[in-house]
Amino acid sequence: MAFTFSPSIRNSISWPTMLVPDMPDINISLRNKGIYKGKRNINLRDLTKANVASPSLPLIAPPTPEERPGITHDCHHHHHVAWTSIPQERWEGELQVQGQIPLWLEGTYLRNGPGMWHIGDYNFRHLFDGYATLVRLGFRNGRLVAGHRQIESEAYRAAKKNKKICYREFSEVPKAANFLAYVGELASLFSGASLTDNANTGVVKLGDGRVVCLTETQKGSIVIDPETLETVGKFEYSDSLGGLIHSAHPIVTDEEFLTLLPDLVRAGYLVVRMEPGTNERRVIGRVNCRGGPAPGWVHSFPVTQHYVVVPEMPLRYCAQNLLKAEPTPLYKFEWHPESRAFMHVMCKTSGKIVASVEVPLFVTFHFINAYEEQDEDGRVTAIIADCCEHNSDTTILDRLRLQNLRSFNGEDVLPDARVGRFRIPLDGSPYGTLDAALEPNEHGRGMDMCSINPNYLGKKYRYAYACGAQRPCNFPNTLTKLDFELKKAKNWHEEGAVPSEPFFVARPGATEEDDGVVISIVSEKNGEGFALVLDGSTFEEIARAKFPYGLPYGLHGCWVPKE
Repeated sequence: MAFTFSPSIRNSISWPTMLVPDMPDINISLRNKGIYKGKRNINLRDLTKANVASPSLPLIAPPTPEERPGITHDCHHHHHVAWTSIPQERWEGELQVQGQIPLWLEGTYLRNGPGMWHIGDYNFRHLFDGYATLVRLGFRNGRLVAGHRQIESEAYRAAKKNKKICYREFSEVPKAANFLAYVGELASLFSGASLTDNANTGVVKLGDGRVVCLTETQKGSIVIDPETLETVGKFEYSDSLGGLIHSAHPIVTDEEFLTLLPDLVRAGYLVVRMEPGTNERRVIGRVNCRGGPAPGWVHSFPVTQHYVVVPEMPLRYCAQNLLKAEPTPLYKFEWHPESRAFMHVMCKTSGKIVASVEVPLFVTFHFINAYEEQDEDGRVTAIIADCCEHNSDTTILDRLRLQNLRSFNGEDVLPDARVGRFRIPLDGSPYGTLDAALEPNEHGRGMDMCSINPNYLGKKYRYAYACGAQRPCNFPNTLTKLDFELKKAKNWHEEGAVPSEPFFVARPGATEEDDGVVISIVSEKNGEGFALVLDGSTFEEIARAKFPYGLPYGLHGCWVPKE
């Protein structure tokens, strides 16, 4: 697609049929929405600290290849658009659809993720460091309006203003001017003041309608407007639980919000619940770690209908690495295989720990789902918990450095992964098991970024959707439908394309688990990109729509149904 703009009017943008300011509203607005709780009406904005949002950003013309970061003047040697900073802060327009979007698909898909990996002339080092870019796909009447916008975190605004990193990101640390400044920065680290609020990991719709972008720092919880993508303000917890970090992936339903708070002082985890319409977390119970000098990393965790499963991974938080000015091979973590690995099961109602078993060593970012295994009399005998497991190989963290992602030369360097299936017995046995739920070659021995039909959360399920691999590759490059009953996988792949998380949306009124669609945003090797819609059952493509330019790789999304 060709772009035209006047060099003297850099705040204008022109392309055929793309900007549609008069397009009928296809999303819900939460700006003034109130909820009824008890005998008073609570305005959700009263629960948001609105000190983050900035004035509306102007639309700007796409940069020339010479201006675009990460691209050289030689058109034959450039970074894949998946690993290239977003070329402008904001865009919105209607996309022309090839194929047919189901008319029942009414609502908004939001995807969050790092989208800007440079400030000035400084290039970030790791995928997880990038400043958050929120992408929207709005579906209505078979039409698709798309947009993206930078999340206006304090970290992002400060970096833009000062032309340098001002907060601690995943692998980046602000450069201290002198030793005294370094000592002051360490003091602010212990208070949490220097930790980033760059909410670049996930986005969730709370039961009360608020939409919140998240990362692993608690201060990185930011409310956004799903219609405009405007940064509304900080989501500040009103309780006194404290802490600096939490699981980047809470369990969110219309009824509740569950998450884990790692305790770095007395190694363990608080399991907490938050009711819709509040900002107050209440403790369900506590799990004390059974091994290691610190709690294991809990990027995510699973639940069943009656239990919360707390993983204790031997990849553990490390305060010493957090204090260092330069990243270590495992960044903020250390690998402690001698500390062993455990899975804990807590009753949601009582907070009682009903099982705590040792399991084989494992490394996972993302759990897929969990459910309760029953005997013929209906008694729960075990918990089954599935995850994207990296064969207890920690090198996956370093493989996600941008230098590695940008330097793919055709060699097969992606570490192997599988669907790891834990079985946690509830009969008092001291050990659980970990096996592959299906043959890893079914999905190319690559596995991450998963979703399921949300109606099966915590229940026995058959299907999952994830990113797999077609080898050789240096990053997951397929969309994969997993069938745990047949132990088979279907894969979607296009040469050179990098798809983001496949997100399943169930058809309203569906009775079959896979009756719905799978949405993904795909970055192409030629610098372009498109939104993709697959049939959830057949896993065949039913629609795609090209963006005016390729978007960088993103992480996790959520669905906001049309009211």
